[in-house]
Amino acid sequence: MQKILAYPLSILYLIFFGLTLAVFHPIQIICYNLFGYAAHGKSVALLNLCLMRCTHFLGTTYNFKFEEKLPLNRPLIIVPNHQSMHDIPPIIWFMRKYHPKFVSKKELGHGFPSVSYNLRVGGSVLIDRNDKKQALSEVIKLAQYIEKHKRSAVIFPEGTRSRDGKLKPFKTTGLKLLLKNAPSALVVPVSINNSWKMLKYGKFPNGLGNHITFTVHPAIEITDNLEAVVAQIENKVKSGLTSSK
Repeated sequence: MQKILAYPLSILYLIFFGLTLAVFHPIQIICYNLFGYAAHGKSVALLNLCLMRCTHFLGTTYNFKFEEKLPLNRPLIIVPNHQSMHDIPPIIWFMRKYHPKFVSKKELGHGFPSVSYNLRVGGSVLIDRNDKKQALSEVIKLAQYIEKHKRSAVIFPEGTRSRDGKLKPFKTTGLKLLLKNAPSALVVPVSINNSWKMLKYGKFPNGLGNHITFTVHPAIEITDNLEAVVAQIENKVKSGLTSSK
């Protein structure tokens, strides 16, 4: 019965989701070109709040918990597990004052209203998974950017989303590059639960009545032993997953 109900509600959600992207695309362009970075950042934050609100048609609720206050005067490397595209809007909205920038695949840089524009002009980087040299160069560029401007980088070290909520092994090359090239940064592990259930039926329809939780763990200092730092990050992310307990 729930899956049957999911079809009309998913259609309603997708209509409002598409309208939100379409409306905010010109708003972003105006903000960026006429008023600069700060105005554009506010438009992106509001866009992602509205994208979260669209999921309320599906009965989705959110809880975003900071276990410790994070500083504003240091760059951050935010490291969440990855379960679906629904991981991203809450991170952008609830962590907006830390100016999160993403490591994204290049395919997202074109063809998606609002999303592609923000990725191209907002400070994120687009990597070609088939061109290792280009990908590594872009990650280094992002690390240098957050180091200079005291902003934050978001990287999903699993590489692809988990379809069942279980943590996949970390691919550590990109993460280590960020750690190495943003030495004054703090690392912030984030545990995300239940986002994968939004896609439990596949791409359509969406799952209904999900409570998605985000736990932002205390920050970790970078040391010379990057292997140990990565292991600490992975263990902390895993510790906050209900599916891992």
